[in-house]
Amino acid sequence: MGAFDQGRYQVRLDWGLAGLERLAPADVYVIVDVLRFSSSVAAAVTDGGTVSVDAARSSSINGAPLAAAAAALPHAPLVLAGSLRNASAVARAIKAEQERRSARTSVAIVPAGERGAGDAVRFAVEDQLGAGAIVDALVPLGIDHSSPEAVVAAESFAGLRRAVKHLLTASASGLELAEVGRVDEVRAAAAIDDLDAVPVLRDGVFTAL
Repeated sequence: MGAFDQGRYQVRLDWGLAGLERLAPADVYVIVDVLRFSSSVAAAVTDGGTVSVDAARSSSINGAPLAAAAAALPHAPLVLAGSLRNASAVARAIKAEQERRSARTSVAIVPAGERGAGDAVRFAVEDQLGAGAIVDALVPLGIDHSSPEAVVAAESFAGLRRAVKHLLTASASGLELAEVGRVDEVRAAAAIDDLDAVPVLRDGVFTAL
């Protein structure tokens, strides 16, 4: 185990493609891109729709490529899309996968952040909160052997839960979307656990688990 792969923990967290590659191989990967990829995919599959990850690349430079990278890992993990809107549903799906496997199931939470110049990843408030909401929802299910990185995200969500809507609309990503008339999408993405659907990526397509 390396110092940065978090392999000694059941629940791990790191940012972007570099973080995904840095983490020890996990049984389940949860891609978190709250504004807007994960939230919109969860809404789409709730209504019975499907989302091709390749088609989504044209509008998502953060979440969609991460999901594709996770799906391409040689050990063929389960790849889910998580957000504030379906955090508890994702946690329940992870618990169900552990029960199905009848074995301790490792989880890699990968907040996307925002890609900038040279593919550097900018910290994104919304993805920190979304990732933290999922880690927080895993705790009462007994999946709580979490890395410090995952614990910090969970505690940030727990402490700021009541301020989530304000934080998202006031964040850099939220303001950017508001400037192009998409503030309603930001407000929708700030809803906590209003969706029960869990998007799972199989054969390049997200469908409801």
